[in-house]
Amino acid sequence: NKVWYADYKRSKLHTINDWPEWLQVDKAGHTWTAYQISRASMATWQWAGMPHKQRVWLGGTMGFVFQTVVEVQDGLSAEWGWSWADVAANTAGSALLIAQELAWKEQRISFKFSAHPVQHKNDALATDRSNALFGKNIAERIFKDYNGQTYWLSANLKSFFKRGGLPPWLNIAVGYGAQGMMGAHANSWLDVPSGNSFDLSYIPRSRQFYLSPDIDFTKIKTHSKFLKSVFFCLNAFKMPAPALVLSRGKVRLHGLYF
Repeated sequence: NKVWYADYKRSKLHTINDWPEWLQVDKAGHTWTAYQISRASMATWQWAGMPHKQRVWLGGTMGFVFQTVVEVQDGLSAEWGWSWADVAANTAGSALLIAQELAWKEQRISFKFSAHPVQHKNDALATDRSNALFGKNIAERIFKDYNGQTYWLSANLKSFFKRGGLPPWLNIAVGYGAQGMMGAHANSWLDVPSGNSFDLSYIPRSRQFYLSPDIDFTKIKTHSKFLKSVFFCLNAFKMPAPALVLSRGKVRLHGLYF
């Protein structure tokens, strides 16, 4: 509420179509959040001794339930609205966890997140725009600046190739993100209170696709309950590593990508 809604007017419950916004990076965020909440809930029910199928369904749906509460908040905010695209993304996050547990009784493909600070174009308008949209401190930027977010499907190789002699913790990850976004739909906008138009369309908006090695921290063997808990939490995030990046028809290599 403090980060997203406190500075905007409330409204009656209403819907919007926000699928075209932010090159769908925000939808990947909804999927990741639902997946991770479901994963944590399922693990909690496992700790409590609940049988496998019951904890899969009860824990697995919690991400969807929690995100639906957030969606109601969106629907009651004049700045946003109830989004069926968000609901679909939330469903996908919970479904990814439930489907894998029912099929394999493990998470062979994890949905992960990484983020890095973005240096936006160094002019006064771009600086003011980015501060207004994404916040001024790093905590707000991590949540709100979609230009610095990447979402990953990280597959555990040993789970799929059991006889290959591969390390049990080795993953390969495919990521998605975007850059150059100074607005939800475009890099030009009308300031309603003043009636002034602003244009940052010289900044190109582009999708980014990534390929990178990763680690499944939950596959690292340890007898320490504390370390198991730490590894469980770390597995929500993509390990910094070299990455191939495909963007605007060109491939380049990042020596270390966050």
